[in-house]
Amino acid sequence: MRLDKFLKNSRIIKRRTVAKTACESQRVKINDKIAKPGDNLKVGDIIEISFAQSILKAKVTELIDNPKKDDADKMFETLGD
Repeated sequence: MRLDKFLKNSRIIKRRTVAKTACESQRVKINDKIAKPGDNLKVGDIIEISFAQSILKAKVTELIDNPKKDDADKMFETLGD
């Protein structure tokens, strides 16, 4: 699954265009490498997103194409530092 689509489907970022912009401005990493919006994700990948005031680190646990609102939080697991 594409990174920008995963960020939108998992509801980490609300809109796909915002997810794409975050990737293009080098604020998203996959397994400690700067990611592009079209990079493919696999289960077990570690995503790191730099927001204005914080950094979110999450592990991909499931890839669901059209998740329901209740299933979106099952797609990733938040990791502590």
